[in-house]
Amino acid sequence: MKRTAALLICLALTALALGGCAAEKEEKAVEKGLGLELSGVTHISAYDSHGGFNGDGVSFIALTFVEGGLEQQLAADPAWQSLPADETAQALMWGVEDEAGSTGPLLTGSDGQPLVPAVQAGYYRLIDRHSDTQTPILERGSFNFTVGVYDADARILYYCELDT
Repeated sequence: MKRTAALLICLALTALALGGCAAEKEEKAVEKGLGLELSGVTHISAYDSHGGFNGDGVSFIALTFVEGGLEQQLAADPAWQSLPADETAQALMWGVEDEAGSTGPLLTGSDGQPLVPAVQAGYYRLIDRHSDTQTPILERGSFNFTVGVYDADARILYYCELDT
């Protein structure tokens, strides 16, 4: 009985340690992908469909911050723009409809719903990682980009990558 209890405790501690390592790895990916220095972070959720041929897929990480922990950094960085997002970023994250039809969203989960909820106040950054930067993103046959969206009201940073 004591051995079983000790084994269960060891397994639980191992699971906690591995979960902490995964969250730390995701924070480093967000720092590198968006060029940020993160502190005071709490990991909320993650989703990753990369794999298969050429590693195509979508990555999504949501992190929350203590009050004022990230907003000042984003406001001082000219690469980050105030919301509302431009039409390209809107189409990629939430989709847009106009007289010509609808475009997007492209950053969706397995259920086809947008990974990033609608955000009213905050900042966003779109990083084009495609080799063809001459053709507008929405007119390409494939996509390689990173998007960061910071919800200033909820203090949540959403990080997404799409590779096709």
